[in-house]
Amino acid sequence: MPRENLRCASILAACAAALIVATSPVAAQTPPNNPPVMTRDDQGRVTVRAVRVAEPPRVDGVLDEPLYDSLSPITDFVQQDPDEGQLATEPTLVWILYDEHNIYIAARCRDSQPQRIVANDMRRDGSNVSQNDNISVIIDTYHDRRNGYEFLMNSIGGAWDTQVTDERDTNRNWNTVWFPRSRRDAEGWTAEMAIPFRSLRYRGSGPQVWGINVRRNVRWKNELSYLSPVPRQYGARGILRLSQAATLVGLEAPSAALNLEVKPYVVGTAQADRAIDPLFDNRFERNAGVDVKYGVTQSMAADFTYRTDFAQVEDDDQQVNLTRFNLLFPEKRDFFLEGQGIFAFGGATTTPPTGGAASAPVNTPVLFFSRRIGLSGSRAVPIEAGGRLTGRAGRYTVGLLDIGTDDSTAAREPATNFAVVRLKRDILRRSYVGVIATHRSPTPATPGSVRPGDNTVVGVDANLAFFQSLNIVGYYAGTNTSGLNGADRSYRARFDYDADRLGIQVESLSVGKNFKPEIGFLRRTGFVEHLAQLRISRRPRSLAQVRRISYETALDYITDADGRLENRQARLGVRTEMQSGDSWGAGYARDFEFVASPFQIAGTLVPGGAYHTSTVRGNYTLGTQRRFAGDVSAAHGTFYAGTRTDLAYRGRAELTTRLSIEPGVSVNWVDLPTGQFTATLVTTRTTFSFSPRMLTAALIQYNSTSHQLTSNIRFRWEYRPLSELFVVYSDGRDTLERGFPGLMNRGLTVKLTRLFRF
Repeated sequence: MPRENLRCASILAACAAALIVATSPVAAQTPPNNPPVMTRDDQGRVTVRAVRVAEPPRVDGVLDEPLYDSLSPITDFVQQDPDEGQLATEPTLVWILYDEHNIYIAARCRDSQPQRIVANDMRRDGSNVSQNDNISVIIDTYHDRRNGYEFLMNSIGGAWDTQVTDERDTNRNWNTVWFPRSRRDAEGWTAEMAIPFRSLRYRGSGPQVWGINVRRNVRWKNELSYLSPVPRQYGARGILRLSQAATLVGLEAPSAALNLEVKPYVVGTAQADRAIDPLFDNRFERNAGVDVKYGVTQSMAADFTYRTDFAQVEDDDQQVNLTRFNLLFPEKRDFFLEGQGIFAFGGATTTPPTGGAASAPVNTPVLFFSRRIGLSGSRAVPIEAGGRLTGRAGRYTVGLLDIGTDDSTAAREPATNFAVVRLKRDILRRSYVGVIATHRSPTPATPGSVRPGDNTVVGVDANLAFFQSLNIVGYYAGTNTSGLNGADRSYRARFDYDADRLGIQVESLSVGKNFKPEIGFLRRTGFVEHLAQLRISRRPRSLAQVRRISYETALDYITDADGRLENRQARLGVRTEMQSGDSWGAGYARDFEFVASPFQIAGTLVPGGAYHTSTVRGNYTLGTQRRFAGDVSAAHGTFYAGTRTDLAYRGRAELTTRLSIEPGVSVNWVDLPTGQFTATLVTTRTTFSFSPRMLTAALIQYNSTSHQLTSNIRFRWEYRPLSELFVVYSDGRDTLERGFPGLMNRGLTVKLTRLFRF
């Protein structure tokens, strides 16, 4: 590593060591006297007991062991929707067991009409698994009522695992070793899962008090029920509300083992690239590297990576950009996914807006955005080595990261060091205060600069959660880039009241013109934004087919640093949720935008000036219990002194339980005084699952604005937990060339990984 990398790494290591020594862990809560397997007090609070077994059950999805007959189950789930507070109409029986190695959770999901069970996705981490009939278990291993791990599975083996941070941020791409199995039968379906203790982070060994909740989704009825009741205002994401979870007692965790994981890989590639100078065809390369994870304590893990490779990652879903601002693409690379929520700052999100009737653009800066590491535009930059320390020390949550990348001629990037420090301190019942610091050296070259400089960001934030529905978020941060544009500041304050019948959000956000987090994401700079949103919802008893109607309005007001108006948008909308799971919405927006400098959209000039626009939009969403589901939307209105009409569909067609097609099409007809164009984006993702851990997926995308046709075909076989074989073919073609689109780049990759646990 360069000397700067070693210096930053040593500083981070010293900070971590000092923090671990200085903070004593909070003592685990004293468990109550062991109750029966389940008790519910007069206030509805639930306590459940795990049962130790001498002989573990066979984890095969069939509940035929005698212990399931001899042990009383946990039952009496309570509806969240449609009849809040009533017992679930389809009984669910749960058993929680453990031995010296694993926690075992089994469920019998009875169904009065088992032929109507919705199950159409058997992929590991399949996007549609949560929209099937499923059972979801969330475990709060620190019993801090805010962080945890979610394990979800359906009746045909589809499953996912998720990290949850602060009852809000979810990392679905996080993976650990666990063993889910399920089986359908005449009574409904059954599920079993084994979760090794070493796959979780928790306080020291011995008796434990954890939080736990279990959710059952009966998709054909659109009914959600919970072991520990969750207010229906939270919807399906209510499982994340660990403050509402039951208390789990009777569990004894084993003493810490070595807790070391080593995951080497080998990879071979054949590539062609005709979009760079000099171009090349059929270049063969091979590589090898390793990832190492070590449990520093039972609640703190250190990760090290050498010659990291992401060749198996699926291509980004392309987007059409008809604005003058940057687009946000999500992180998909495994190394950056674990502990992702720890580094979240100031309530910012890397999830694109939903596009609802009263949704606003995401203008809040993201101070740490891991896609800035190892990527420059669409080109990969080689990562030489790096490390990360994440976990908890008492009431503190710790995130430290240091990564070094090599220079890349193709991406025009020099060797660079990236360092991040994130600390959070739990306060009150579900709140925290925190600090973050990031450092990048050198920064990307800027036109007119003498040399690249160093970039440093420092910020402090707070997230205050009160009662069930009130949340206050704020931050203050500053950046400094040596040799470039100097220092600047940003702050945010947001008041959010989100109850079932009423929602109020008020926000003030300021981003300086020279505010520049070089390991972050910025949509725009040099502005002050004031936002107010109001939602009023009702559940009409007179309309049997309607579950909820929400009326929404919002006003978004953005000025530059001198107070001159840049954007003003007023929005009105209505959204209706049907008992069937379908929904529809309609909205109207009135905008003002001042464009200081001309810019281009799809090669068409938009002159500077003041523009008033009006847009009407509507959408209809087909519930996922249908064989053909998805969302259809349309919009029409004025657009930069011209007109714009949008039509889009994105959905999923279930051909069999193993084969599905996810088509998507977006067409934007734009007529401006300076020219006309049509922006078209067509995508098709086809997936065939041989088993829950073996699949082939093909993603084909055509984008008319970039004149590209891309394909990405992946074979993935998880031949043992977290040990995988990948075969990936991808290419990109220029559709402007005559005849069949001309080849721009092409690659074939074979990658093998193997996980060793010690």
